[in-house]
Amino acid sequence: MIQGARILMAGGELDMGDTIPAYLDTQGYVVLQAGDGAEALTKVRTALPDLVVLDAMISDMEDLSALREIRSLSDVPVIILSDTCDEDAKIHALHLGADDYLTKPVSPRELSARIESALRRAGRPALMPLDALVVDDDLTIDFPRNRIVHHGTEEALTATEHRLLYHLVTNAGRLVPYEALLARVWGSEYREEVQYVRLYVRYLRAKLEPDSAHPKYIMTEKGLGYRFADLGGTREPLALARAGY
Repeated sequence: MIQGARILMAGGELDMGDTIPAYLDTQGYVVLQAGDGAEALTKVRTALPDLVVLDAMISDMEDLSALREIRSLSDVPVIILSDTCDEDAKIHALHLGADDYLTKPVSPRELSARIESALRRAGRPALMPLDALVVDDDLTIDFPRNRIVHHGTEEALTATEHRLLYHLVTNAGRLVPYEALLARVWGSEYREEVQYVRLYVRYLRAKLEPDSAHPKYIMTEKGLGYRFADLGGTREPLALARAGY
């Protein structure tokens, strides 16, 4: 529990009365409220919340403008609440920068757990210093500088991409099941959210694979998980596992 974290509850259709704000208050959070997207944006700028819970009316996946605006000005974690359980809607929200997506109705306890997990991920310490890893002549992974160099072109990594790639590389040559990646990168309560890891593997492949349709670094083990290419004699990244990241 991160005592005193400021949680902004936002959305014109936020239909939860006082139950969830009251519960979050008992958990030690400071709860702020905004009636619509415009007010939410103002409070993101002025109140600097630690996390935003955004109730989004998603009709044909069009009503996520507030999320787009929030993401354009801040990296604050955003949890989407929606009446829509459609997988395409969820993936669309994640693609726009949401950190989590819950279908209503949601219990105060579950939302509190998701908030705690998102705050924990956002506040995780960086990896211990490590020299850049030269995978082969085409790819170098520079964890300390949060980037990869592919065919001489640098690509920055997002925080989630960084964590996911780290766990794949530290297990190079071995299958890492979906459930393990979800638990380590997102949290144990995300073990069933396979679309999260699939989406971010797609992002990583777009950055480091010469042909993402025929990957040479991040291989899919169908129905099981993913495997990073065997690094052969290069084992330095495995030392990072002792950092507790």
